[in-house]
Amino acid sequence: MGKTAGDALMDVLVEWGVEVIFGMPGDSINRLMEPLRKHPKLRFIQVRHEEAGALAASAYAKLTGKPGVCMAIAGPGAIHLLNGLYDAKLDHAPVLAITGQVETDLMGTDFFQEVNLDRLFDDVTVYNQRAMSAEQLPVIAIQALRMAMTHRGVAHLNIPDDIPAFKVERHVRGNSSIFVPSRTIPRESDLEKAASLLSNPGKTVILAGRGAHDAREELITFARKLKAPIVLTLPGKGTIPDDHPYCLGGLGLLGTKPAYHAMREAETLVMIGTSFPFIGFLPHHARTIHIDSNPAQIGKRTPVDVGLAGDALYTLQQLNGRLSERQEDEFLHRHQQGMKDWLEEMKVQGEADRTPLRPQTVPVALQEVIADDAVISCDVGNVTVWMARNFLVRNQKFIISSWLATLGCGLPGAIAGKLAFPDKQVVAVVGDGGFAMTMADFVTAVKYNLPIVVIVLNNSKIAMIKFEQEVMGNAEFATDLTNPNFARYAEDCGGIGIRVESRDELKTALQRAFETKKPVILDVLVDPDEAPMPAQVTFSQAKNYAVHLLKEWLEERKDEQATT
Repeated sequence: MGKTAGDALMDVLVEWGVEVIFGMPGDSINRLMEPLRKHPKLRFIQVRHEEAGALAASAYAKLTGKPGVCMAIAGPGAIHLLNGLYDAKLDHAPVLAITGQVETDLMGTDFFQEVNLDRLFDDVTVYNQRAMSAEQLPVIAIQALRMAMTHRGVAHLNIPDDIPAFKVERHVRGNSSIFVPSRTIPRESDLEKAASLLSNPGKTVILAGRGAHDAREELITFARKLKAPIVLTLPGKGTIPDDHPYCLGGLGLLGTKPAYHAMREAETLVMIGTSFPFIGFLPHHARTIHIDSNPAQIGKRTPVDVGLAGDALYTLQQLNGRLSERQEDEFLHRHQQGMKDWLEEMKVQGEADRTPLRPQTVPVALQEVIADDAVISCDVGNVTVWMARNFLVRNQKFIISSWLATLGCGLPGAIAGKLAFPDKQVVAVVGDGGFAMTMADFVTAVKYNLPIVVIVLNNSKIAMIKFEQEVMGNAEFATDLTNPNFARYAEDCGGIGIRVESRDELKTALQRAFETKKPVILDVLVDPDEAPMPAQVTFSQAKNYAVHLLKEWLEERKDEQATT
């Protein structure tokens, strides 16, 4: 007897290195769940919300480079996947989404839970196909995975409920589960142009993004030859250690003063593996070289003098071979000293012993106990600012929702991290607003015995939005949160919960959390009024913030007068 289409699909997934599938079972995928249940090499992780499943699949792909896979029923389940899939799309993570659909003879009849998934998934995907027969399913599954890996994006298989149960009777087209990655190599003429420009580069700054992650040593050699400091984008955090002598930290609202000032002075800018969107922080009149493996990114946001369409590692190797080491290093040394002062300032912030705790205390205390090879899943919001500035990534894996910046990514990312790297420390650093969006899936970590540490910065605020309202000169509105006791919630879920209100309690709690073999929530009460001020405050921001303070004072006076 031939295999069913469902069995054939599972075999394809295994051929492509898939080990974990995130999802929630239901009626229109029950005929997929049975072959999944029986397959010895696949593990199904039941999530409590499909959005968390898609976010976990995206994080798994970011961390491993393998395809992340999520699965949901037709209608509501498929719709719930979309937020996590857009995270994967925008951060170029290879993800396969498998959704059920009503049976083929019911399609087009406005049947229960029937949604036009072909149209719904069209924008988020690089490949989007509905299975039409048992023989077709394994063929399009191979194509979907090949497209996801080739284009580093989302592929979607829409599978009517009856198809997986049919036998694959006829000869299947002879496509193959083979993926051959390629390396983009820049033109020789462009390399020569770049080397010529860099032979007299003046004050040079390097901006490195996610695309430079696999070229650490070549990047450091390049910087040393040019005597150029390296600034990192948020997705690029960890490309070189944050405390490396050539590193000036991040750029933009999450960035450092040394990075801001170096960019202001730069006469030559080299962008590597980044499509940095906040162009107001880039130098306005610098000669610019842009290296990216995707030619479509070069010159996309800022004028470029030389474009190098190439893999970062290969391109830097080629440039390093063409460059002599500069001797003039005054610019570099000056900003290195500025970075030393900045790091000391960040450490002082994090060592402040006051109540309520400054949120900066958390990343600095975490730094003291975390392993050098740990996995860190950071959520979005003020917590991003504190982790970007006050936590020094050395060799840890650091993931975040970079381009979509979706709240709630931290916990699913940690679940994915522990599944991908079961022997490593895995920590999620989240705000109370973001955590509340996906906190139901803490029980998923408990269910599958995934000893992750979730650190909640609890200020009972949507604090970044509060700050944004204030710098616009507006009064704070609708940013208060009513929170449960997150530590008690952890205990109710079967994990360990620790409430933290002081710096000494934080140190003890972190040590205990990493020693235990259960999922842990540290509910850390932090100051809601600690504003994530940019490293360099503009006059407009200061003026608007002053207007906000005046409005707040006037509102208070009005309330006082109304009660007298």
